[in-house]
Amino acid sequence: MHNSHPHEAGEDTSDLNEEKSYQELHRPSSEFASRSDYLDHELTIMKPRRWKLNLPGRDFRFEWEDLVPALAGTIGITVMYSAVMSSYAAGYGLDANFVIENVRVEMLVSAILFVILTSGFLNPRANLAGNHGPMIPLIGMIAMAGGHPLALAILLGGFGLILSITKGGSRLVKLTGQGVAGGLLAYLGLTGTASQINSLIEWAGKMNVGYVAFVVLLVNIVLYAYLARIGKRWLSIPLCSVAAVIIALALGAPFEFKTGPGLPNLNPMYWWGSTETGWKLGLPNMQHFIASLPFAILAVAMWSPDFLGHRVFQELNYPKKAKNVLMDVDDTMTACSIRQVVGTAFGGGNITSSWGTYMIPAAIAKRPIPGGAILLGIMCVIVAVVGYPMDITVWRPVMSVALLVGVFLPLLEAGMQMVKDTKDTQSAGICIFASAVVNPVFGWSLTMLLDNNGLIGDKDRSKALSFVDKVVIPGLAFGICFVAMAAVGMLPGVPALVPAFR
Repeated sequence: MHNSHPHEAGEDTSDLNEEKSYQELHRPSSEFASRSDYLDHELTIMKPRRWKLNLPGRDFRFEWEDLVPALAGTIGITVMYSAVMSSYAAGYGLDANFVIENVRVEMLVSAILFVILTSGFLNPRANLAGNHGPMIPLIGMIAMAGGHPLALAILLGGFGLILSITKGGSRLVKLTGQGVAGGLLAYLGLTGTASQINSLIEWAGKMNVGYVAFVVLLVNIVLYAYLARIGKRWLSIPLCSVAAVIIALALGAPFEFKTGPGLPNLNPMYWWGSTETGWKLGLPNMQHFIASLPFAILAVAMWSPDFLGHRVFQELNYPKKAKNVLMDVDDTMTACSIRQVVGTAFGGGNITSSWGTYMIPAAIAKRPIPGGAILLGIMCVIVAVVGYPMDITVWRPVMSVALLVGVFLPLLEAGMQMVKDTKDTQSAGICIFASAVVNPVFGWSLTMLLDNNGLIGDKDRSKALSFVDKVVIPGLAFGICFVAMAAVGMLPGVPALVPAFR
């Protein structure tokens, strides 16, 4: 029996397995034909406790594969936090010291309270609360419109909690058809890939080492292809990042360490209590809340497609019986909402969402959330306190390569993998088209409405849906997204409805 394939063993004793604990069902990796079989078995026997204490050994284990998403997530979040704080600093006229200190605040608060405590120990089905990448380009607009980071955080957290309590997030995910999801992932993957390649080429040009970008990308294309060929794609972030550092330095790309060890100020009053310290904005007033409102609605509207992408990635890479370890969309929304308010109260400026640079490599490496989350939290604390690793992770060759191989290329591949027949191709094509016209939220919400009504895609699927699932929920999702985008001037060629945003 010990030599049987884990899937077969699970199927033969499914009733008994329901009663047995993870500890009782765990078997050493030496009893399996391959490492992949062992990891599959681990995923199928786990039974995470929801909002209760989960313990290493009793409820989950640490495996060396957990280091990969932990490292990828640390690189990814340092990059994203730095991008957010730099955008805010430019919008509010703050200096480079503000950026470094604020990144440190976010890394410490999110790592200790929400990565280690929440996703590691209290609810391993809530994906880590990370960064909301699609909102980064809007940060300059938030500042110009008179928005306030704390007002935005309070609104975003409130809307997110309403959506999670009403289970609206998971409902939207279920109503997103295969073709729509595939098109969304493909679009996000394609545009992100192009953006990172352009950023690396542009950086190399500015540094007068234009050839560095080409050589780094060429070597990483070959390395990524080789890792995919031998089934070790989950190693792509650490190996490709190391390759990028070695090649860029060897070819003469400039690099220096600037950020020394230190601890940030974690006193909320330092950040928000005065116009002389921290953000230099003081506490928000009613005008700040009004100016921040459309952006908060838009950020929460973007959560569902973001969460959908990460959950789909688990479904594509985990064995079919591993239902217990898939991220719970509503629990992830709860964690993100609370993390948004708490993190910003401590002084942070991050806009949060499901942590893609952690989840995607974790899914590829066939690992559940908790082990890697705890390792990631520890790494983030080390990076924030020591300081020097922050310089390496935000160095353009490392940043672009890590995001390319760890997030955008896997997203592109997953999107193409989901589009399996003509009906799905039609929905995917319209989703990509509509996303290119405005943005992915517009593309997702419009295509979901058309797809659920049978106007495109699988007409049989549409017939099986109720009126609420077919018209009411997709219609509301599209309407809310459309009005929020129109209010802040995100519809091409259409002036902002709210004068303050013009």
